[in-house]
Amino acid sequence: MASQADVRRIALSLPATEEAPNHFAFSVRNQGKLKGFLRVWMERVAPRKARVPQPNVIAVRVANLFDKDFLLALDQLLTEAWRCQAPKELDPKKKAPRRGAAAPSRRS
Repeated sequence: MASQADVRRIALSLPATEEAPNHFAFSVRNQGKLKGFLRVWMERVAPRKARVPQPNVIAVRVANLFDKDFLLALDQLLTEAWRCQAPKELDPKKKAPRRGAAAPSRRS
């Protein structure tokens, strides 16, 4: 099982990642706004009381429920969570196809 130090190391190795100054959470700046992709789980242990951090559980952003199920079976969960929030210019997998590339032809 990964420790918080492992999670911090992986998260901060991703481009343009920022750690929240007052709690265990990580974001990437996208169009000038911080977009969170990972945080410690905050659990409400008593009704009408403030939530408390559960340091053994993290919450990560996913694109959709299919991705959630798929990613739970992988070890690259943090990278994929970051990819959901990062701008295209930071992620080589999101880069648009080169201009001038031939479009696929359609046949009737």
